[in-house]
Amino acid sequence: MSVQNDVKKEKLSYLCEEYRRHNGFNSSDYQTYNVKRGLRNPDGTGVMAGLTNICNVHGFMMADGERVPDQGKLTYRGIDVNDIINACIEENRFGFEETAWLLLFGSLPTKSQLDNFKNTLGSLRELPENFVEDMIMKSPSKDIMNKMGRSVLALYSFDENPDDTSLENIMQQSIKLIASLPTAMTCAYQVKKRAFDKDSMFFHPIDLSLSTSESILRALRPDMQFTDSEAKLLDLCMILHAEHGGGNNSTFSTRVLSSSGTDTYSAISAAIGSLKGPRHGGANLRVRSMMSDLKETVKNWSDEDEIYSYLSSLVRKEKGDGSGLVYGFGHAIYTLSDPRAVILKRTAEKLAEEKDMLKEFELYKTVEKLTPDVLLNVKGSSKVICANVDFYSGFVYDMLGIPSDLFTPLFAVSRIAGWCAHRIEEAAYGGRIIRPAYRSMVKNKKYIPIAKRNL
Repeated sequence: MSVQNDVKKEKLSYLCEEYRRHNGFNSSDYQTYNVKRGLRNPDGTGVMAGLTNICNVHGFMMADGERVPDQGKLTYRGIDVNDIINACIEENRFGFEETAWLLLFGSLPTKSQLDNFKNTLGSLRELPENFVEDMIMKSPSKDIMNKMGRSVLALYSFDENPDDTSLENIMQQSIKLIASLPTAMTCAYQVKKRAFDKDSMFFHPIDLSLSTSESILRALRPDMQFTDSEAKLLDLCMILHAEHGGGNNSTFSTRVLSSSGTDTYSAISAAIGSLKGPRHGGANLRVRSMMSDLKETVKNWSDEDEIYSYLSSLVRKEKGDGSGLVYGFGHAIYTLSDPRAVILKRTAEKLAEEKDMLKEFELYKTVEKLTPDVLLNVKGSSKVICANVDFYSGFVYDMLGIPSDLFTPLFAVSRIAGWCAHRIEEAAYGGRIIRPAYRSMVKNKKYIPIAKRNL
């Protein structure tokens, strides 16, 4: 088998070299032909690709063609996410379900509407009969996001009318997916534990009366026990991750596929595949890895000089993964602050005290404080930069005892509310298939008969 693998590697090496010989671009070509790489304008703003009523992400102002840093602001259907979070905290209640309603329908629900919506989500929490056994247990995956994407595609087969793209049908499919994706996630994780970690798996009966965050914690814990503050902190994280505008990669993927007229399951599975990418949804895992290395390397977590020295080595590519990046900092839109990070930081402190993790929480705060100066002094970068949501979300999940395998999947079960809202909007009002242009750089060539081709 080893010899066979070596032969395969040799063939692959040859094939890849053959590819490199005939492909590639000069970096200057992108400027020559005014190609907006990543659909970004030269000033860093995104290329305008559509209209939306769902969300607005504000992080800077434009003055005389220049970006002027500003405090970050995130609004869902025109409502500041801070107001949603503050109302839930003041009234001591869960808010993800209310947020999902707001994103889907465009207005805040009345109490009776919200109660009915919660009951509906609870009634749809379970997956179809034998789905877990046939679709998850029989083909486990090491990667939970991979299994979630496959599960969403498999649900197509259990839908009596999967290709109907009427508003009524897409709405019905969306609500079912928002309700059941957390179950697919927790089941995929349990099966992964048994198949790949050689650990016990367990499936608890679903309590249909629980909120989404309560259901997740109950399904993950062997004893099904969790505190109210734990469930409400996870709920808060889910509210903050529920939506972030139409331009982020996974939401844009949803809209691109929806514009083609395809089914809901294909569109949402594509979004999950996009979020799985480390440049998108996996950033909090990189923060966790970076902070784990910092905690092992820095002896005195209260010594700012020692922490500064570590961060400087990180930026010089002498520590960490050698990328030179301080993960959890910077954002395509936010400059002075990421409102999601501000909220997480503010609310995480109470649980850190409960979990006896205040020392670690203070370490995160110190890294946030020192990083801009490190980037300025080591890299000479004067760009205004702030901690983003990924910097604190992994720490929150650690406090909640959530395994790192589920960091990005939790992002997905939150963001599906936004994905579905954008799918509905695109299907209802988009009107045209999304099809950008690519400039061909190949020159015309004559066909050469095979006998006359040189090696």
